[in-house]
Amino acid sequence: MNYPVNTSLQLRAVLRALRQSRNLSQAEVGQLLGVNQKRVAHIENAPGVTSFDQISRLINVLGGRVLIETSEPQPALTAGTGKKRSRRRPAATPQGNW
Repeated sequence: MNYPVNTSLQLRAVLRALRQSRNLSQAEVGQLLGVNQKRVAHIENAPGVTSFDQISRLINVLGGRVLIETSEPQPALTAGTGKKRSRRRPAATPQGNW
């Protein structure tokens, strides 16, 4: 199942629902993460001020994964370089003596 998230408030609801769907308490999730229940509660209540690493670890422990989805076409990449190919024409060569 997919859970689109655009705000930290939505992430808060998704994290809590994901944990509850696994029938896990905050204390049990804390044991899996190596943190206490209070830390899990803080992550769930304030994901906007929690590091990406901690959120991704929590999601992983709950059986999920982080996925970034774009709605725009991806720019063409130059093979092997990871750099965008320019779609602009090269500037005209200036005339005159150099």
